[in-house]
Amino acid sequence: MQPTPEPASAPRPSPRLPGGDREIESLAEFDEIAAGGSLAGCRVQAIDLMARTTALTACDATGAVFLGCLMEPSAADAMRAAGALVFPPVPGLPFDPYRGLLHTPEELFAGLSEGGYEATPDARAYEWFQETKADGDVFSSMLRAIHDDAISDALAELLVSARVVGVMGGHAMARGTTAYEGAARLGRSLARAGFTVATGGGPGAMEAANLGAYASVFRDEMLDEALELLAKAPSFTPSVTEWARAAFHVRERWPSGGASVGIPTWFYGHEPPNAFATHLAKYFANATREDGLLARSNAGVIFLPGAAGTLQEIFDAATPNYYESRGEPAPMILVDHDHWTKRLPAWPLLQALARGRSMESRIALVDGVEEAPDALRGFSPSGV
Repeated sequence: MQPTPEPASAPRPSPRLPGGDREIESLAEFDEIAAGGSLAGCRVQAIDLMARTTALTACDATGAVFLGCLMEPSAADAMRAAGALVFPPVPGLPFDPYRGLLHTPEELFAGLSEGGYEATPDARAYEWFQETKADGDVFSSMLRAIHDDAISDALAELLVSARVVGVMGGHAMARGTTAYEGAARLGRSLARAGFTVATGGGPGAMEAANLGAYASVFRDEMLDEALELLAKAPSFTPSVTEWARAAFHVRERWPSGGASVGIPTWFYGHEPPNAFATHLAKYFANATREDGLLARSNAGVIFLPGAAGTLQEIFDAATPNYYESRGEPAPMILVDHDHWTKRLPAWPLLQALARGRSMESRIALVDGVEEAPDALRGFSPSGV
């Protein structure tokens, strides 16, 4: 059984870079390494070092790179003189392009209680994106690219040893519906089976699967009670604020839930991230986000009923399976026979594409969401 990702606040070893260099992503890591007298070759990401001037100036900083770290001007000058590169924080941004860790719901929704969703960093980042994405400013484009690369790096570090199952489905699935409940129970079953649940990080089916993973560490009755509470705010329209507050009410009542991953995007800024994915890898570039989500679903992908976005994801997943460009094809399970054979007949096309190739034995169509975990287990040699 594979562990789910550890909480974002838990300490973890700094990744080693080629040549033995290290990424430093927390003040505790900085203090540990600086105590040895050398930061040579280290990459220090987005840490407040204003109170560490003495430690900085006492260290060998040859080849070090400081990305968005707050420090005294004298310390920054000393680091440059010692042979380090110092990229200062960019003022006025609603996000940190140099971040070393994934986003958390608490971070993206900060200020929700006082000022509503419009006041949160998530909403302000989307507003910034809308203002800058079409103006051709190379600096804004660079900031978005740096941010997204930092997110990809943090996501890879988090999931390095996890067995990840992607759960895809439409954002319009409302709380309080049978479909939403089924997706939540699916997420809970997968998490309890030792998989890491990964979704697109938004509302609807995505939120439901993340909710199920969150509920996996509690007694079974917790999910029933949480579903009842959430049904009072069934959709993020017309009010993202009330929708998000309902989710945080559930989190406050049952703190420290099970871990899961959400990978949303500001490209679809009208869809807010959900508060039940404990780790949020939010991107500006949707293409990077889509590829990252599917590429990291190494234990398979389950496709719940959805529309254009889910349909795109089916064939985005099918293409590397067809060419085996990522190695052995990952399982693909489509849920709801009528939806995928009549309303949006992706299944016959997927079957035709897979015929005669190794991916043919790695695809399945099931009638109900409750059948999906067994179908997934059927693809595993060990049955887990």
